[in-house]
Amino acid sequence: MSASIDLLDGLRVVVDDVIYMPSLDAPAQKPFPFIYFISIHNDSDVRVTLRGRKWLVQEENGEMTVVEGDGVVGQYPVIEPGGHFSYNSYHTVACNAVAYGAFFGATDDGKRVYTKIPQFVLKLPRE
Repeated sequence: MSASIDLLDGLRVVVDDVIYMPSLDAPAQKPFPFIYFISIHNDSDVRVTLRGRKWLVQEENGEMTVVEGDGVVGQYPVIEPGGHFSYNSYHTVACNAVAYGAFFGATDDGKRVYTKIPQFVLKLPRE
């Protein structure tokens, strides 16, 4: 039986900005790159180490991409109570899409926790 993972009250994600960036590299089948800026705030009373993430990107054409793995942008950030961790990354799509998911972590006493990434839109500018 595996240990449970609990939603941690006070650990929250803010999508600070999403920008269409046509100058970024993108594969031919997904030619539209978006850079996104994320902040993870720890308003709880415990220190949290982020261990991984799982993103889902649902495109208007019906394609679903799942992005998951260890760490956050190659790091395992420790977020003190009252602190935050901010970063940016990018994703490429074939058409308009929505993205959402979760970050997973652990408290100092080993409790496994998560927080949700609120849904945000990757919307192509009108030509």
